[in-house]
Amino acid sequence: MNALHALRSTVRGQVWLPGESTFDIARRPWNLAIEQQVDAVVEAADGADVVALVRYARTAGLSITTQPNGHGATGRTGGTILLRTRRLDTLRVDPATRRARVGAGVSSGLLQAAAAPHGLTGLPGSSPVVSVAGVALGGGLSWFGRAHGWVADSVTAFDIVDAEGGERHVTADTEPELYWALRGGGGSFAIVTALELALHPAPSLYGGRILWPARHAPAVMDAYRTITATAPDQLTVWLDLLHFPGAEPMVTVDATYLGDPNEARELLSPLDRLPSPLSDSRQPMSVAELGAITAEPTEPSAGLSHTELLTELDDKAVRTLLDDPIEPLLSAQLRHLGGALARPSDSPHGPLTEPYALYMFGLPTDPARAEAVTARQRALADALPTSGSKPFTFLNPSESVADAFTPDVVDRLRDIKHRHDPHDMFRANFSVRD
Repeated sequence: MNALHALRSTVRGQVWLPGESTFDIARRPWNLAIEQQVDAVVEAADGADVVALVRYARTAGLSITTQPNGHGATGRTGGTILLRTRRLDTLRVDPATRRARVGAGVSSGLLQAAAAPHGLTGLPGSSPVVSVAGVALGGGLSWFGRAHGWVADSVTAFDIVDAEGGERHVTADTEPELYWALRGGGGSFAIVTALELALHPAPSLYGGRILWPARHAPAVMDAYRTITATAPDQLTVWLDLLHFPGAEPMVTVDATYLGDPNEARELLSPLDRLPSPLSDSRQPMSVAELGAITAEPTEPSAGLSHTELLTELDDKAVRTLLDDPIEPLLSAQLRHLGGALARPSDSPHGPLTEPYALYMFGLPTDPARAEAVTARQRALADALPTSGSKPFTFLNPSESVADAFTPDVVDRLRDIKHRHDPHDMFRANFSVRD
């Protein structure tokens, strides 16, 4: 413990140690269902603090696990120093070059707010509070992935601290292998302190959520399949079966369209021929307002998730999803993929050729409920036409890199890990060494 107490004279940022009154709050991940044991927590003041921490840990024979706020945590952190990067908050947008420089602690929502006044967008997912860097390291699926591919495909450079405490600027030209691994292979190779990425034109955006009682789910699903069968890459449509505690089950369609609102309304017109919805929030909107569509929680909470990639959404798959209530799940969300996501990508995952992703989520309010949620997730997964692969960014704590990547890719990632961090200084949520 003496070595850990010396952290306070090593870094200028805040340090939390076991036994202190706020340590348990500092070490907790975003998903409160995950128990995350660590030896200490450090919130770096800046990049120089990260350098000092890595050099200290290297001398002391310690490992570091990096989390801006703990999205994607797996609990595989025993014996590590937990590094929080929230104060690495550099954010600069260059509208002339359509580029942004983003610190490791910057959230997706903040990037969107900075890009929107220039008619530009990053590649945000459904939540505005996740970090841009964390999403990119996991590959990243976005509202605009059908138009622009993986989030990682837009990253042009990384600023890192390596396992010896050296600062490096990594690009496709300077270090192509490490650059490849960081664009979707996780945080096993270095600590990313900032990244540079391409922004995309977004002169207009139309989007929102339509909500119906669940009794209309078959008709909504029919319209959903009709729309997604011919959707242009600029249109993204998700369908969500919802059952909140104490409420009647519902079905929603969430949509975004990068283009003229009139075009969007025509593309989504099959939804207008359905029974009157309970609510309809579709309207022209700013790319800074995307988080309001699904209104995901912005504070830590407990949850159990499971994702599958579907090879098709045929009549049998629809019956599997609709014939029985999703309870005890809170949500079963279908995301339409395809478009640019299915085209070549020089990233660890490569092209995402499956047309749909199914994301299943439930609340583990007690052990019996937790088991019921996971059993329902397994039953649905076993009954649906799945590919067996998972997006790395959607892995849950029971899974590993082998569930996301082919054996050849895993071997390549492990080789890069061995060359850049042979002593496993950096412990990612999903280690390529496992």
